[in-house]
Amino acid sequence: MGHPAGREDTSSGRVRWRPGPARVIMADMADMADMADSTTAGSQPRAHDTREAILFGGVYGAVLACSMVAALSQYGHTSQASRRYDALWLLVTACASALAHGYAHYIAERAPHRRWDALHTLAHEWPLVTAVLPTVFLLAGAGWGWWPPKGVEYPAFTLNMMILFGLGLVTARRSRRSWPAAVLIGIVDALLGVIVVVANALIK
Repeated sequence: MGHPAGREDTSSGRVRWRPGPARVIMADMADMADMADSTTAGSQPRAHDTREAILFGGVYGAVLACSMVAALSQYGHTSQASRRYDALWLLVTACASALAHGYAHYIAERAPHRRWDALHTLAHEWPLVTAVLPTVFLLAGAGWGWWPPKGVEYPAFTLNMMILFGLGLVTARRSRRSWPAAVLIGIVDALLGVIVVVANALIK
């Protein structure tokens, strides 16, 4: 009488594994479980990926805001109407940059995409748009007469350098860097805004 497939054969006094359908089924089930675990793990964003997205989007948005304010203020248009125009253009430019960056990421991914993956990819660009909103508020407030429209670019520069410093500091601390290292990283980030301010002064 034959032994069932996938059982131990002890008829000759030796323990020997006999391959059979049962073993194949168990191996297939194990492979499927591994694939499911990999898919689940891949579909969940890692914490450090989120921090990287916030840092990248925040830095990009703050530098973009500095550059746009410098460019829009170059010709001395400091009326309330021009500041409202500047605020609108900055917001439109930030949204367009976020869409372009998210779309480029979506195209560059070689993995198969699901139905709503494009929208999810674009939604992940929110840090870039969020980073320019304080500058949009400053420009819009000047346009609505809440404060003088002339010279509002200098508070905008200062605000964006503070945002750059804060992003570098907080991200470094969450990555368990020491306080001196975190402060240094924040200063290096803030220098990006300083470069824009210096370039604006030299161009003028």
